[in-house]
Amino acid sequence: MERTFAIIKPDAVERRLAGQILARIEKAGFTVRGMRLQHLSQAEAEGFYAVHRSRPFFGELTAFMSSGPCVLLALEADGAIKKWRDTMGATDPAKADAGTLRKDFGESIGRNATHGSDAPETAAFELGYFFRGMELL
Repeated sequence: MERTFAIIKPDAVERRLAGQILARIEKAGFTVRGMRLQHLSQAEAEGFYAVHRSRPFFGELTAFMSSGPCVLLALEADGAIKKWRDTMGATDPAKADAGTLRKDFGESIGRNATHGSDAPETAAFELGYFFRGMELL
């Protein structure tokens, strides 16, 4: 079994989609091993996305991620990282496959409803950033 990190982003929480997204996560075969509703501070968002600090979208991204509460998740499944990426769909909802979360719930590249780790190293960092070991089942 593999673990990955996921976020139901502020745009989806604001639009009251968290329950639908959680239901789809469970239907896809993931086990939720950790979950918390949190309103990230600007500093927390900047720390989380530090790898993108030099990118032109960094300020807009961190402002958005600290704009409202989000749902932080530790998910477990066989091949969880790839499985979650496939469940989310392409970053741009307009290019995402039908039936994916971003196609169904995303509004734009910036407001695309969900985040997910893209590699085992990223998942380890992201899970550790938000969850202490004792918080994960």
